[in-house]
Amino acid sequence: MKLIDTHSHMYSSDFEEDIDEVISSCRKVDIEKILLPNIDSESIPKMNKLVQRFPDLCVPMMGLHPTSVKENYQEELAICKKWLDKASFCAVGEIGIDLYWDKSLLREQQIVFETQINWALEKELPVVIHARDSFAEIFEILEIYRNKNLKGVFHSFTGNIDQANHAIELGFLLGINGIVTFKNAGLDKTLSSIALDKLMLETDSPYLAPVPKRGKRNESSYLLHVANKLSEIYQVGLERVAEVTSTNAEKLFNI
Repeated sequence: MKLIDTHSHMYSSDFEEDIDEVISSCRKVDIEKILLPNIDSESIPKMNKLVQRFPDLCVPMMGLHPTSVKENYQEELAICKKWLDKASFCAVGEIGIDLYWDKSLLREQQIVFETQINWALEKELPVVIHARDSFAEIFEILEIYRNKNLKGVFHSFTGNIDQANHAIELGFLLGINGIVTFKNAGLDKTLSSIALDKLMLETDSPYLAPVPKRGKRNESSYLLHVANKLSEIYQVGLERVAEVTSTNAEKLFNI
């Protein structure tokens, strides 16, 4: 069996004390790749360091996270673009729009999102989209790029069935993490109408630990709990879930 965590912040300071043990736990449960989304200029050195330590396991992305879009966004974009031009990355991410914390910089977030979409098209890379309280705003931008070979994933998908179908119609996959195991999230009901082959697995560690680890620091090895939940939802074996979602990840990210 082969599992791929398509979204993990394992370079976070949360793992400074025990990263070797955490990585060992990943290998024991057949995690073969861990994809690392970037946040901003401050996260780049930490992400690169983890990739250098575990090059067979960790694969980096490059992008500017919407919650890091501030007045200096042009400077941050320039740093991301410089890295994107000189090194190898599996995706442009994590990018998108986040209106949960702050709506005052919506226009700036839209500019940054579109800029990075254009980078992805130029580099022929997928995008990893962060959408929080912003599906309408994100779809408005994505419609501009319909039929332009833009591809990617809606990371940590929590939308409804209409939003899921809209994303899939635009050629995107859905990233499913520990939220699917939360009793009142309702994501399991949404997924019951979505084909398994439209999904990928992720943890978003150290955030959103799945049941039975909820409330604790999340780790990539906990991806197994997400896979088990999908096995239950789709009534297929765990190996089938691993096969389908890992194949999707390998094709999308060219890994």
